[in-house]
Amino acid sequence: MEQPMISIQNISKWYGSFKVLTNCTTEVKKSEVVVVCGPSGSGKSTLIKCVNALEPFQEGSILVNGVSVGDPATDLPKLRAKVGMVFQNFELFPHLSIIENLTLAQVKVLGRGTDEANERGRKLLDRVGLAAQAPKFPGQLSGGQQQRVAIARALAIDPIAMLFDEPTSALDPEMINEVLDVMVELAQEGMTMMCVTHEMGFARKVANRVIFMDRGEIVEDATKDDFFGKPRSERAQQFLSKILQH
Repeated sequence: MEQPMISIQNISKWYGSFKVLTNCTTEVKKSEVVVVCGPSGSGKSTLIKCVNALEPFQEGSILVNGVSVGDPATDLPKLRAKVGMVFQNFELFPHLSIIENLTLAQVKVLGRGTDEANERGRKLLDRVGLAAQAPKFPGQLSGGQQQRVAIARALAIDPIAMLFDEPTSALDPEMINEVLDVMVELAQEGMTMMCVTHEMGFARKVANRVIFMDRGEIVEDATKDDFFGKPRSERAQQFLSKILQH
């Protein structure tokens, strides 16, 4: 049987004496799209950040393509280079042009030549519909454009999986779809994705599974149809009834 791309086993995490994650276990297979949802403060962003070691965890294990994230011997920069991450607030370098934002990690982390990195960067900008913006700076772009650049930048290192941490929550409503469209396309092309999002339309369209978290625990881990059709827990039912009314 093929090993999962991301395997999360019994992860628990504390901030001081406060437990933010309790015994979380799930996995993401190759080419699977898993949406993680739940109320604010439920631990979703923390869980996804543990996957590429942006957050340390105290108990349990996480394997990405067979490599242990928590093992002190693991080369974390190398691991992170395989897992693209897109954040809520874009996290672009404001003093670098758009194309420089896309080439920096390719040159520094992957050791690509400048010409090759530029070519890859321009292809990806074209792919997210922003080829004309290459010489501009992040501050000259709209939020939706900056987030599409952030996705292109994450793809520039040829990741084996992509993590999205509420990628549309800082955007104006009319910009949300332009970002989701890029994510839908990625999903349809078979990219392995783990997405923390409140966008239930996106979840219904492309998710294979939905994980629902509350108070640091995975309450439900179900197929998309089961989650939307017949959520087992009362907590998920309440959450859906609030979020799907609009």
